[in-house]
Amino acid sequence: MRQAVTSTLSIWGERRFGYSTLKESGESLLDERKLKPGLKEDSVVEEKERAENEQEQLEPVLGRPACLLEDTQQPGSMDPSELTLDSCQENIKSSYGMDSALNTAFGGRKASLGALPMQHCSSLGTTAPQWVPDSQAPVCMKCGTKFSFTKRRHHCRACGKVFCAVCCDLRFKLTHLGGKEGRVCVTCHSSLRSRECPGNQRKEQKKVWFADNVLSQSRSANSSPINRSECHTQRVELAQADDSDSQAGHGVTGENTKAPPPKELPPILTSTGVKGDYTLEEKRTESLLLEELERGLAEPLVFVLNANLLAVVKIVSYVNRRCWCVMSKGMHAVGQPEVVILLQCLPEEKRFPTDIFNHFIQIYWDARTAGKLLNNLSHSLVSRGFLGNNEHAGFLYVRATFQSLEGLPLPAPPFLFGLLLLRAELLWAKAFPLRLMLRLGAEYRFYPCPLFSVRFREPLFGLVNNSIMRLLVDFRFFRYTLPMVPGLIVDLEARSTCIRIPKARHPELLKVLNKSNERVLALGASFNEQADSHLICVQTADGQYQTQAISIHSQPRRVTGSCFFVFSGGLKASSGFLAKSSIVEDGLMVQITMETMAELRRSLRDMKNFTVTCGKLNPAERQECVHIQWQDEEPCINKGIVSPIDGRSMESLTNIKTHQPLEFRANGKLIRWTETFYLQKDQHPHGVSNHSNQSRLTERLARAFCLALCQSLCLLKEDGMTKLALRVIPEGQKMEFLAGSNGQCLPPVYQACLNQSLMAVLQSNCHPHTLSQLELIFYILEDTS
Repeated sequence: MRQAVTSTLSIWGERRFGYSTLKESGESLLDERKLKPGLKEDSVVEEKERAENEQEQLEPVLGRPACLLEDTQQPGSMDPSELTLDSCQENIKSSYGMDSALNTAFGGRKASLGALPMQHCSSLGTTAPQWVPDSQAPVCMKCGTKFSFTKRRHHCRACGKVFCAVCCDLRFKLTHLGGKEGRVCVTCHSSLRSRECPGNQRKEQKKVWFADNVLSQSRSANSSPINRSECHTQRVELAQADDSDSQAGHGVTGENTKAPPPKELPPILTSTGVKGDYTLEEKRTESLLLEELERGLAEPLVFVLNANLLAVVKIVSYVNRRCWCVMSKGMHAVGQPEVVILLQCLPEEKRFPTDIFNHFIQIYWDARTAGKLLNNLSHSLVSRGFLGNNEHAGFLYVRATFQSLEGLPLPAPPFLFGLLLLRAELLWAKAFPLRLMLRLGAEYRFYPCPLFSVRFREPLFGLVNNSIMRLLVDFRFFRYTLPMVPGLIVDLEARSTCIRIPKARHPELLKVLNKSNERVLALGASFNEQADSHLICVQTADGQYQTQAISIHSQPRRVTGSCFFVFSGGLKASSGFLAKSSIVEDGLMVQITMETMAELRRSLRDMKNFTVTCGKLNPAERQECVHIQWQDEEPCINKGIVSPIDGRSMESLTNIKTHQPLEFRANGKLIRWTETFYLQKDQHPHGVSNHSNQSRLTERLARAFCLALCQSLCLLKEDGMTKLALRVIPEGQKMEFLAGSNGQCLPPVYQACLNQSLMAVLQSNCHPHTLSQLELIFYILEDTS
């Protein structure tokens, strides 16, 4: 038996790159119940059932909670963006034919159900029916089952009425669908079948569990309603009894703590063959699914982990290795880059790596509830027994640079590849992940590192006693570690070394100088993408750390990158040397006098170039120079990211994640502000004057944007506009606003409402000219709270 998916999943299946998530908000907004019949005939709008009392249902219809209704009597105490909400609501109501009578939404609901237009038997299946709006169908129109998030609505493609999954789970070829099969209710199926052959078919009861333990269940018409909370509790207790150690090592506590996951596969997202219509189903067995993947299906399998998170699975041949390719879809909406795991298949493997699904859920909830985001060279932890081995400790996440991506199904940027870590390697993943990444590249002969993971391998590092890092990092309590300045790189060439520091990172460097010892200056470097080779550190069998190099295949070594550098002021003037330089493990060590150290620190504070000449006092013996150079160029960031408004490239532009994202709920949907892009390359969030004032103004604009659109979230999501953007362009004393999605501007009705709401915010601000060119990113999600 197939179960219908929420509109989020339908939009994803249609667009292939839509994203969704969820959170909380105290704002009450307009209800979708005012939509007239026939507004959307080509797509299904699914809204979450509201179980509050009649007073709580009245508030979203009015557009404000009770507290805001009282504040309306005091206009001076209200936000200007809220003052313009009513007028904006009226514009959109009139544009989409919304009924203004409250009794249509509540008091007149039962009456409207009884007066629904009936489909004539002669035209049944031959002409498209007039669909009953979801807002007018709180219960199944056959068996009376009350709809909820887990009890989905289904429209009959023959008569247009709304039913539960049991009463509308049959299929029949319909003329108005071009002869394709469409979902029909039991009554229409019986009528249509009577034209060909007598008889009825009944489906038996079936349950569908999401990977995060959310139940989706259908039942027969004469069965009693099932309490979702009771079933969920029983399910959790059984799973906890089976495996008490299945939680991730850094799980989230409280109401969002994920219970031990079920052992069966999550539901699968499949297409019904009708445009925009997708279903959830537990189809076939695991062995049959593996056979499909072995045959090399054109489309990967899509598993539904929750209403806003998908896992896409395919078996691929990558660099002559047979690998599982498991990628997430839905992380972007919580500010997290998507995650791709390439896991080398075991010989005769007959099981899906479902532990990865559980870890995706943990990453998603950590990002949503605790703001823990994974970035390049960060890591995540897992519980013991992950992927069948207690030594598997988690993943190290890296960006693809020089590696081939041919033949891989990939999500929209940004995304990260996860490399499997062992417990013996966790110290290096925490203290010095670049060393571990390059060591993996040397082990599997890929520059700079492989993108695939191998299970049951041997650890690459052991004890740290013999490493120079033992002097620079507290490996026991991590009270201090090797500091890093983003974008700092080290170039090693013949008789010349250059340390390049971005000018925009001068504040970070000053913090390092203030905290460092006066006699020693040590800094970690970023991966040098401008180099064609890199120093690596290898630990031998006897525990010693040695220096090697890894380079791009079939290319000459001209510039070699280094992982760190150390300036030591312990050289005595009587040694006969100006300075000494040497390679230590995978870094550079420079010994200088205290006088030179003082000059070096002074030049770094003043952001001036500096050169250290290494060699003996005799000028004829000088062999090498170490240059410290400040550069305007920064490492390329946001590769492949484009604006949802017009496709403008966001590459090299500074962006910041929203630490406390604004979220507003309405009609089972949620809109979330996730990040801000600064549209000028020389513009930095911490270098703008009056930064605090600008942050407050930006937040007020984001709030006004959400309030203006919250009543239309269902309509926007039906049209596939799940990722939205607001661009703010100051022009003297004026402001220009652009809002769009999928590379196009929003329809005029939305744009007019937004302009009215946003201009009210600017008029209330004393200094609107302090706002810089910005682009705010929003996502529309399913509200599953």
